[in-house]
Amino acid sequence: MNLARFPRIRLGHLPTPLEPMEHLSRRLADAHGKGPKIWMKRDDCTGLSTGGNKTRKLEFLMADAEAKGADTVITQGATQSNHARQTAAAAAKLGLACHLLLEDRTGRRDAAYTQSANVLLDRLHGAVIDHRPGGADMQAEMEILAEKLRAEGRRPYVIPGGGSNAVGALGYVYAAQELLGQAMELGLRIDHVVHATGSAGTQAGLVAGLVAMNSGVSVLGIGVSSPRVTQEAKVLELAQDTAKYLDLPGIIRPHHVLANCDYIGQGYGIPTEGMVEAVRLVAECEGILLDPVYSGKAMAGLIDLIRKGHFAADSNIVFLHTGGAVGLFGYPEALASD
Repeated sequence: MNLARFPRIRLGHLPTPLEPMEHLSRRLADAHGKGPKIWMKRDDCTGLSTGGNKTRKLEFLMADAEAKGADTVITQGATQSNHARQTAAAAAKLGLACHLLLEDRTGRRDAAYTQSANVLLDRLHGAVIDHRPGGADMQAEMEILAEKLRAEGRRPYVIPGGGSNAVGALGYVYAAQELLGQAMELGLRIDHVVHATGSAGTQAGLVAGLVAMNSGVSVLGIGVSSPRVTQEAKVLELAQDTAKYLDLPGIIRPHHVLANCDYIGQGYGIPTEGMVEAVRLVAECEGILLDPVYSGKAMAGLIDLIRKGHFAADSNIVFLHTGGAVGLFGYPEALASD
């Protein structure tokens, strides 16, 4: 599997660390001190505008944009989109114009959410921001904007939400190779990878990469937006498309894709008690900041599943931290109280 044949621009600080979460593992052990050992793959440390998982995808997406002669990139996400922030930063670094369409998925109007955190950084990176109501067809909205820009003589490149297509998912095929290499150096047997799954690109890339390398490592996505059946179907389709893009058609089967969507709560971007506990616990135990929309809910799921005995006591779990801690500043009412 030769990823070097695909255009790539180095944007991230890679490889990201793979660290043991010793204090967190002890806190979650049972009364006899037994429980799985938790490791964290620190993709919050990719370096591009506070880091995050989208940086890996953008290395391939922005290379594709440049190869196609683009002078402008367009993408979309929720108001506090980590993907939008990293895309704006990548565009600034490469001298491209950036247009962001932000969808109102929560109905919030307070300044902390609509002006601070990721939105503030979007503006600092020079992005042009337009807003759309919740439920809008965001792909269609991006195409309308692209046609407008073409009529003005621009050369736009449209990036799907989350950077989640076969090109972007290559970033997590690369991450799968990186992770297995680190595990080999450490003498670590990885049994499970757990992470937040939403637009599907991260999970699809990991699944494609780990299956292609016959790793035997299972990937569990903790859903943040869609019901399980919908999420698994989305991931499966993209993982199969990614494998086909790698000239490895047919290797991804339905049993390779696992999602647990029991920790979404009332909806995407809406805080839950489990998320707040998870953010506080990891901050207190390990000095690491999760985010309130993705990694916080994914860690809440992992914590609950460990407490329920879902994982064998001698297993090694790698939690992939997808970044986004800057989003904490958009949720002061949920996280700042004692």
